[in-house]
Amino acid sequence: MDKILEAVVMSSYPNNVKQGLVRRVIEASKQPMDSEQCWSMLELCTKLYLVGDTKYKREIGKEVLEVYGHYHPEEFEEFFNVRFLLSLLQEGYGPLGKRSHYVLDYIQLGLQFVLESPSANSIFSLLRIEVLRKVCERPGPKQCAKISKLLSQHPQCIPTGKHQVLFCQQLIRCIGQFQCVSEGEEDIMEFLEHVNKVSGLLQRIWRTQTSAILPSLKELFTIISSTEEQEAPSNALASVVQFVPLELMDGVIRNLTNDDSISDMQMMMAIGRMIDWVSWPLGKNIDKWIIALLKGLAAVKKFSILIEVTLSKIEKVFSKLLYPIVREGALSVLQYMLLSFQHSHEAFHLLLPHIPRLVASLKKEDSNSATSSLEQLAELIHCMFFRFSGFPDLYEPVLEAIKALPIPNEDRIKHLLGQNAWTSQKNELACFYPRLASKSETGKIGLINLGNTCYMNSIIQSLFMASDFRHSVLNLTEGNSQPLMTKLQWLFAFLEHSQRPAISPESFLSASWPPWFTPGAQQDCSEYLKYLLDRLHEEEKTGKRIYQKLKESSLMSQAVEHHYLNKTLIEKMFGGKMMTKIRCLKCLNVSSREEAFTDLSLAFPPPDRHIHGPGSASVLPVEEIGPQFIEPPENPNQVMGSPWVRRKPHVSGDLPAQPVPVETLGFQEPGEPSDPLSRDAVGAQSTKDPILASGEQASAPKDSRSVPDLINYFLSPERLTAENKYHCEKCASLQDAEKVAELTEGPHYLILTLLRFSFDPRTMKRKKILDNVSIPVVLKLPVLVSSEENEDVWRHRKGRGGPGSSFVSVVYDLCSVVVHSGISSESGHYYCYSRECTDAVPHGQPRDGVPKPASDKQLDFEIQWYLFNDTRVSFSSFESVSNVTSFFPKDTAYVLFYRQRPGMQSCPLHEAAAEAGHLHGEPSLNKDLMEAISKDNILYLQEQEKEARNRAAYISALPKSPLWWREFDRDKDDDSSSGGCSPAAGGGGSGSFHGLVF
Repeated sequence: MDKILEAVVMSSYPNNVKQGLVRRVIEASKQPMDSEQCWSMLELCTKLYLVGDTKYKREIGKEVLEVYGHYHPEEFEEFFNVRFLLSLLQEGYGPLGKRSHYVLDYIQLGLQFVLESPSANSIFSLLRIEVLRKVCERPGPKQCAKISKLLSQHPQCIPTGKHQVLFCQQLIRCIGQFQCVSEGEEDIMEFLEHVNKVSGLLQRIWRTQTSAILPSLKELFTIISSTEEQEAPSNALASVVQFVPLELMDGVIRNLTNDDSISDMQMMMAIGRMIDWVSWPLGKNIDKWIIALLKGLAAVKKFSILIEVTLSKIEKVFSKLLYPIVREGALSVLQYMLLSFQHSHEAFHLLLPHIPRLVASLKKEDSNSATSSLEQLAELIHCMFFRFSGFPDLYEPVLEAIKALPIPNEDRIKHLLGQNAWTSQKNELACFYPRLASKSETGKIGLINLGNTCYMNSIIQSLFMASDFRHSVLNLTEGNSQPLMTKLQWLFAFLEHSQRPAISPESFLSASWPPWFTPGAQQDCSEYLKYLLDRLHEEEKTGKRIYQKLKESSLMSQAVEHHYLNKTLIEKMFGGKMMTKIRCLKCLNVSSREEAFTDLSLAFPPPDRHIHGPGSASVLPVEEIGPQFIEPPENPNQVMGSPWVRRKPHVSGDLPAQPVPVETLGFQEPGEPSDPLSRDAVGAQSTKDPILASGEQASAPKDSRSVPDLINYFLSPERLTAENKYHCEKCASLQDAEKVAELTEGPHYLILTLLRFSFDPRTMKRKKILDNVSIPVVLKLPVLVSSEENEDVWRHRKGRGGPGSSFVSVVYDLCSVVVHSGISSESGHYYCYSRECTDAVPHGQPRDGVPKPASDKQLDFEIQWYLFNDTRVSFSSFESVSNVTSFFPKDTAYVLFYRQRPGMQSCPLHEAAAEAGHLHGEPSLNKDLMEAISKDNILYLQEQEKEARNRAAYISALPKSPLWWREFDRDKDDDSSSGGCSPAAGGGGSGSFHGLVF
């Protein structure tokens, strides 16, 4: 019968004819027959099944074998013996070089017919040994899946005891070598099915034998932590972890993180490879294990590992948000990585260029998964904005991308940041602050944040960028007996000449620290600035004066020169004077008092206060001027007269006085007519009539404020009535009065503090006024001068008014803006915008006063702005300064630095101040300071070399990943793909699927 069957199978008859003949052979096989005939048929069917060259032959072999197993059990058991099986497993079947791949399938087929036979136990024992030997030979995923299928159906064949643990470990080793060589979707699905079968077998074993779990996990960790030069283990290992009971997680992680035998390099390699598992599409709980290990490393303060792994892997994790099938796990890992990485902005900033594209892709997907992920991502981004404020230029595109998504409240943000931080002790991360490989491309140097010291850093950078002050400080001689000023000199010198990307101001902080400040807490930068300038002034004033001879000026009278030389450096640079006058409204007697100031604190007008209306015009309407030459007014009387402006009908006999114009002109765009009084910057056109000019400004947005508004409010008359009546000495009684302030000496550097923080009696806390205030790049202020000074000024200016004028206009250029980000003075963050305004840049006219039209464009548009944010220094622009609050409502201008413009509007006194730092060209530092800087630069180069060597060894241990950004590029315009794993729901070609998994 075997000959007949073989002839039929090998014949060239059509399959339907063959099938009919085979049916007849099979029916005949169910009849009793002798043992020899059975063996012949079993041998033929074994041959067909194992080495048949077509699927049809293998199916016939299988069908006939099943018939003989059912109808001739004794002969089948005799044929399917231990010796035969051992030969199949160890030697294979078929010609040499073409051994059958179906041996395990054949054994699985035959086992069902010998389960009750006496030889069953012997067969099981043989298979327990042979499957262990098989997995030790590292078969591929297909053979491992066959072993798993065999053992799942016949658990009696699973190795027992110590062999069982060894089997699990070796099976995990096999999984670690699994690779899918094809990119076809069918092949990938088959590969995933194989992996599932193998990991399912491990789950079955662990469920019945929990003692095998920990040794298996130890083997898994050994594989993924290996630092030897070899191919990275397969991501299929992720399928193993999903079946480990979560109740074992804490103990496993604790043992791993506290095992001293595991090196940092091995741990970094292991966690890096685990993070790669987020791309495995079939894993469950993988994100939980990754996050648990990250938390475990934080608990034992392995911060260096966490930092290296986060920075090297966070972009790849982020890219997986494109794929719905792994999005949930990837987002969980991303959330923890970002929310825990709170000591530095580095990790978040790596993602900034890619967020807009991802957001656009998720919006386009329009699925429940994408919508949920977008909301969670937006919440995460706002947490990062809150934690790392001060980067408006970088954040604007991201903010634009997520502007339509919900914004979490501050309590929610603080909760998320609080529960995910690696540690509550900030000093534990002090040595891990951002590593800057090289100096900023700007050439400027940052300042290290020593723990909420951004308030000091922003002030120091603003003072440093005040070039006249910086040059004067750097030119100080040795032995000046001013310890704090000497420390500032050293700090400025290092900011000027160090090779480091950022330096620590620790020494200066300890010397300039106000005694009432709380260490480690956020402070008010304005309060610190006032204290610092006062300390420096008093230090010199008490006899420790700077010896610095000023250049003789033919324009400076002896009296003015004497007056100037007796000033301290702080007075020369930042000191101004103000006259406060109080006029009794009964007898019209005026009393006055002159006071010095280093800054003007500008309060916000009440919401119902309109400071531009004709009935409430300010005494000194401040104006901003644009980047054009300011022509003298045709009528010199415009700059003359009393400062008093009435807010009520004037008293009989008292003629209403004309206000003094203080111009606030905006930018003049190229191509526009040159209007010297244009108001573009504040949204209105000014006129030559100062009262009309103030009134026109009211066309600006209802709630908008400008710096000129605040100065006008500061300088406007205050009515003293009711409980605030003034005691008039002439009347000898309390009388209604008006008080007004007048600037009598404009400082070289004008510091303006916007009083944004006020005490709220309801909450008993200081609240912040978040109103947006437009900042003019050029400001023009009135200064009341004496007759003697007036003659000097008018002679120097050669026009615009005459010796009888009471006021002169002083023009100031914006130098620095310190921004506070936050809603309270006790919290938030400070950063500053600065540019270097010096006389080296033409200002539109030479020293002889002859105008050079349009050259002010250079001052306003060509001087580079910089953004100083602790260690980070970047290029910026005045546009960014102007728009920062529009994009980030909690980021508001707080302290402004303006520099007096030399030339027509300034007096000789301040031209001398501007020249003070330039008498000897570039500052020449003393010998000790130069040596200290040189030594530190050499030390820094040595540190860099050592760091480079260490990092090369450290980073080389990290598992190599494919170029993750290709996934963005590949999916950018792919709208025609189909499948189930693409960035868009319901789409995704085979290529993208392969890229996801492998």
